[in-house]
Amino acid sequence: MAKFNQKSQGTLTENFAGGQAYQQSKEVELISLLVTSFADDQFYRSSEDVFKQLSYLIDKCDKKFAAKAGIYARKKFGMRSITHVLASEIAKHISGEEWAKQFFKDIVYRPDDMMEILSYHKQRGQKIPNALKKGFAKAFEKFDGYSLAKYRGVDKKVKLVDVANLVHPKPVDKNKEALELLIKGQLKTQDTWESELSAVGQKAETPEEKQKLKGEAWGKLIKEKRLGYFALLRNLRNIIEQAPGHLDEALQTLKDDDIIRKSLVLPFRYLTAYDEIQRMDVGTNQARKVMMALNEAVDKSVKNVPVFEGDTLVVLDESGSMSGRPAKIGALFAAVLVKTNNCDFITFANNAGYRNINPMDSVLTITKSIDFTYGGTNFRSIFQTANRKYDRIIILSDMQGWIGYDTPMRDYNEYKAKYDANPTVFSFDLQSYGTLQMPENNIYCLAGFSEKVFDIMNLLEKDKDALKKEIDKIYF
Repeated sequence: MAKFNQKSQGTLTENFAGGQAYQQSKEVELISLLVTSFADDQFYRSSEDVFKQLSYLIDKCDKKFAAKAGIYARKKFGMRSITHVLASEIAKHISGEEWAKQFFKDIVYRPDDMMEILSYHKQRGQKIPNALKKGFAKAFEKFDGYSLAKYRGVDKKVKLVDVANLVHPKPVDKNKEALELLIKGQLKTQDTWESELSAVGQKAETPEEKQKLKGEAWGKLIKEKRLGYFALLRNLRNIIEQAPGHLDEALQTLKDDDIIRKSLVLPFRYLTAYDEIQRMDVGTNQARKVMMALNEAVDKSVKNVPVFEGDTLVVLDESGSMSGRPAKIGALFAAVLVKTNNCDFITFANNAGYRNINPMDSVLTITKSIDFTYGGTNFRSIFQTANRKYDRIIILSDMQGWIGYDTPMRDYNEYKAKYDANPTVFSFDLQSYGTLQMPENNIYCLAGFSEKVFDIMNLLEKDKDALKKEIDKIYF
């Protein structure tokens, strides 16, 4: 046994809460930030601080890896604003790289991605590189006339026509006419659901007529399946109120396995819709129908979550810094894991305790049953409370431990010795603050708000570098 040259136990640091923590590798921190941040304020830092940290991480990481991570977050995890920031911030680092043009093409998933990236870039007063212009010019080739018309951005500071005038895209067969009209300022929105409902509102002369026409418009959109899945999810209340006769048909679409699979809707969006319907002051029959459909839809959206071998413990942080979106997502993911794997479940804040959850309940029912105490953050209590041997421990938290001021490693090692256990530990970071409660070489780091993160868990159990390898598969 090596006596002097021991394995690294990680580098200690201080986290945002003032507690002891371990440093995270820059690559893992970058990935975590990209798949968890919505580019808004967090409990411990502002959105501007998030942008500064992203810029710092880009500077410290391999630039091609950072670029691939951005594409991965945008297309695999559906993250928009934070990948727009990355595309702008990385521009100054990749000038002259032969792959830069391809990156700027691939980071564009919808036409308005180009508008958002340029808007952020202009706000920062940064020079627009040729690679960005050439990449965006090629990106236009992805879109037909309908998409160009839908995302014109006529009310935005940076409009789609501004992008076109800057990058001079070459027309292709599917968008030649639309591009010409866009440049001339003559391109009109082509029957999107927003335009149809807006037109109805302008035609109606009385509130009664407006209600009738909107009901007909919703009915037409639902029947012709022209309402995107996310739009349907966000407008369930409007459909109840304005087109109740078409509700059943809308809910069939909501529960459609194939449509759910193809959508990039993040699972917590179902919970947001559920909360909105619960607040409605309408007949209980319609609201109940929608809530039942949402329960079914979210269960289908996570039905491919892998079933892990052995015994699993799921741990959820209920502390004050988890308030808001982290609490909602943490509770939802805990519910998914408990339901699909019949796990034991512990929640913790100042102290930890086992919770009895019925895995036969729906994901949303389990999620809603989890009440947050919003106390302190005592990671040590997890391992002081765990009372049997587990093959796997999954911790859902913002990783900002502060009660006791030291990491839980001593308690973790005591737990392992007591139960002769050597569990795989997944550290699931819900805020990407950049520190860990256990050394990175002892755990698997996870992040992300998409159900696809569960696939990554399955891969990580087989290969600790699976997430990095998934990103490296992106070719340009």
